[in-house]
Amino acid sequence: MDLGIEGRWALVCAASKGLGKGCAAALVREGVNVVITARGAEVLEATAAELRALNPAVQVRAVAGDITTPEGRAAALAAFPQPAQVDILVNNAGGPPPGDFRDWDREAWLKAIDANMLTPIELIKAVVDGMAERGFGRIVNITSGAVKAPIDILGLSNGARSGLTGFVAGLARQPKLAGRNVTINNLLPGAFDTDRLKVTMAGAATKTGQPVEAIAEARKQLAPARRFGTAEEFGAYCAFLCSAQAGFIVGQNLLTDGGAYPGTF
Repeated sequence: MDLGIEGRWALVCAASKGLGKGCAAALVREGVNVVITARGAEVLEATAAELRALNPAVQVRAVAGDITTPEGRAAALAAFPQPAQVDILVNNAGGPPPGDFRDWDREAWLKAIDANMLTPIELIKAVVDGMAERGFGRIVNITSGAVKAPIDILGLSNGARSGLTGFVAGLARQPKLAGRNVTINNLLPGAFDTDRLKVTMAGAATKTGQPVEAIAEARKQLAPARRFGTAEEFGAYCAFLCSAQAGFIVGQNLLTDGGAYPGTF
C-alpha cells in the first residue's frame, strides 16, 4: 500500500534506537524526510547513516540534544527547511524508572511529568497550527500499555503518561484540528525487544537470582502471541497512523501488546 506521505517532513523523537528508530525507519521507507533526535550524538549519527542507506532519496537530519528542554526542542524544530514545516510528529521519550511511590520526591515526579507529558504537549503546540493551515498533520505519541493496564512499580510512568492521554483526548477532537485533517493518536506498546526491556529483565534477574533467559521466557508467556514485539513492526504500525488513509482515526489509544491486555474495551 502506498501510504501517501512521500515527500512529507517528520520529527521523530528519541529515534537513535528502539521504537523511535523503528518508526523513523518505516517513515523513511515511505519516502518521508525525517529529523531525528536523541541525546547521544554518536549513536544518533550512526542511526542517521542507516536511515539514509534505506532510502537515498530522502533527507535525514540528526539533531543531538535533550528534547525535554526548551533548547533541545528549538534545535530540533530549527532543522526543518522552513519554520513549522513539520507534517508528522512522533513524540517519544524513555520512561521514568520503576520503584515505590514512597521513595519518589517532588523532583522525581516533576522530571517524569516534564519528559512524558509536558514535552509532548510543547511539541504539539509548536507544530499543530501549521499542520492545520496546510490541511495535513499526523501526531503519534508513543506512550505505554501501562496507560490501559497500570503496572504497580511504574507509578511515575502511569501518572505522567495518563496525564498526556487525557490532554490528547480533548485536543484531538477539536474540529479546527480534526476538521483540517490533523490527527492525534497514541500508540501503547507492550513488551518489545528493546534495550529498555533488556535492562528491566536484567534487573529482575539480579533481584530474583533467576537466569535472564528464564525471566524473558516468563515475560513472553504473559501475551497470547508468546513473543516480544519488534521495533520494525511497531514502526509499520506508526507509519500507517501517519498515512493519508488514517485521517479518520482520531484521539485513539491503540495497543500493540501481543494480546496481553485481557479486556474487551
